[in-house]
Amino acid sequence: MSRPKDLPDFGKPPVAETVLSLQFEPIPGLTSAHLGVLWTKFRQELPLIEEHPQLPQVFEDFGPPSPPQVEVTIEEKPALPRVWFVNETKTELIQVQSNRLIHNWRKMEGMQPYPHYEPIRAKFRGEVAVLEGFLQDEKLGTLAVNQCEVTYVNHIEPAGVWDRHGEFEKVFSMWAGLVNGSFLPKPEDAGVRIRFLIPDQNGKAVGRLHVVVHPAWKKTDNSPILVLNLTARGVPIGEGIEGAFSFFDVGREWIVKGFADLTTPAMHRVWEKIDA
Repeated sequence: MSRPKDLPDFGKPPVAETVLSLQFEPIPGLTSAHLGVLWTKFRQELPLIEEHPQLPQVFEDFGPPSPPQVEVTIEEKPALPRVWFVNETKTELIQVQSNRLIHNWRKMEGMQPYPHYEPIRAKFRGEVAVLEGFLQDEKLGTLAVNQCEVTYVNHIEPAGVWDRHGEFEKVFSMWAGLVNGSFLPKPEDAGVRIRFLIPDQNGKAVGRLHVVVHPAWKKTDNSPILVLNLTARGVPIGEGIEGAFSFFDVGREWIVKGFADLTTPAMHRVWEKIDA
């Protein structure tokens, strides 16, 4: 798969993490022993293993909000853990639980730069194929995908453009800041949460782009950064796994074009924006 020509690109993007996630109907009969066998298929490239609590299921609903309901579930056996298969440099990992498969790329100090979406997508497609083959061999059924998710985590450093967390207007185009002469001073910091509907070719909503910004501090030197999370989540666009990857491609387009729209020309120069 080649990069679409109409996408803006950046020579030095602030991407700290990219995540592709498939959520599917729970696999009946899957046990911790199965997860151990599955690891052997990835162990050569991902030799480290960790256990974490399961992530909850998340769905994008497009109707009016429904009142909250209290759900009571009776577990006949302990819930399976969420297992991480991690490479030695900890730059890539797979997360597996009874209803999810997730691939993470993470930026590490001194490691290779962001490899871009296409090779991450290709690697995840191969991992999904391994999982499908494993389920078939173990007679555990097939994947019934119900949600797809693409996430880009960006760590935005000052880079001579801004100094304080409250200077959102220097980083984000949708933030005008306070007018001169107002009572309030410049904010100490701020946060943003925005949602955009993602339509299909017929205008029907198939997902959402979630934009979240919050202030943070860099661990290495305590310098200020702004963390910008962009997540596109929705239903497969078409049948089967290929429909899920079609949503990934649309979600990635919304994230990249949305990132360019949401940020300022001054930051684009820092990130060496290449116009489509």
